[in-house]
Amino acid sequence: MLEELLTVAVVTGSAGAVYFAAAARVVKQYERGVVLRLGRLRGAVRPPGLTLIVPAVDHLHKVNMQIVTMPVPAQEGITRDNVTVKVDAVVYFKVVDAAAAIINVEDYRFAVSQMAQTSLRSIIGKSDLDDLLSNREKLNQGLELMIDSPAVGWGVQIDRVEIKDVSLPDTMKRSMARQAEADRERRARVINADAELQASKKLAEAAQQMSEQPAALQLRLLQTVVAVAAEKNSTLVLPFPVELLRFLEKAHQQPSQGQLTPRQE
Repeated sequence: MLEELLTVAVVTGSAGAVYFAAAARVVKQYERGVVLRLGRLRGAVRPPGLTLIVPAVDHLHKVNMQIVTMPVPAQEGITRDNVTVKVDAVVYFKVVDAAAAIINVEDYRFAVSQMAQTSLRSIIGKSDLDDLLSNREKLNQGLELMIDSPAVGWGVQIDRVEIKDVSLPDTMKRSMARQAEADRERRARVINADAELQASKKLAEAAQQMSEQPAALQLRLLQTVVAVAAEKNSTLVLPFPVELLRFLEKAHQQPSQGQLTPRQE
C-alpha cells in the first residue's frame, strides 16, 4: 500500500512538473504578454515576470515595448516645383497597447513601414525643393502626424520621424552650384561697392579738413615720403610747392645782388 501511494505521488509530481514546464512562460522586462485562449483574448495583458498559461489551450504572444528604429527606404517623387528627388527617412516608434498591436493589425512593423513610405511620397509631392533642403523640421512634424494618425488604432505611438537625406539629380546640383556662385559674386560686388562708397566719403572729409588746414597737407606729404622711402625704391618723385620755389629763388637773388654792388663801385 505504501509503495502504491509513493508511486502515485511520484507520478503526480512528475505530471505536475511536466505541466508546470509546459505552462510556465517568462515575460522579459521590456515585453508584455497577450494571451489568446482558443483564439479569443483572455484577461489582461501579462506583466513582466513568470506567468502561467493552459497548455494546448492558451497561446502567449510576447510584444516588445521598446522604441523601434525603422529606416524608411528612399522614395522617389516630384516636388511641387517639378524637381525629381529621392528622400529617405527614419521612424522611431513604440508599442503602447500590446493587445491592439496583436488584435487590430496583422504585422504592426510592416504596417508602420508601409505607412511611412506612403506618407513620405505624399510629403515630397506637397513640398517645394527649398522646403526639403532647409525646412526639414516642419516636414518632420507633418510626416509624424501623417503616420501617427492611423498608427493609434494599431496600439503604436510614433515617437519621432527624421528625414535623413535628399538626393538631387546631377543637373540640379550643377544648377544650384552656379546659382550659389552667382549669389556669392553678387554679394562680393555689393560689399566692394559699399566699401568704395565709404572710402570716398572719408576721402572727401579728409580733403575738406586739409583744405581748411594747409599744414595738414604738408604733414601728409611728409608721411607719404616716409612710406615710399621704406620700400627702398631707386627713384623718388615728389610734388614740390611752387611758392616754396619762389621763396628760395628770392632768397638766392638777394645775396647775389649784395655781392655785385661793391664791385661796381
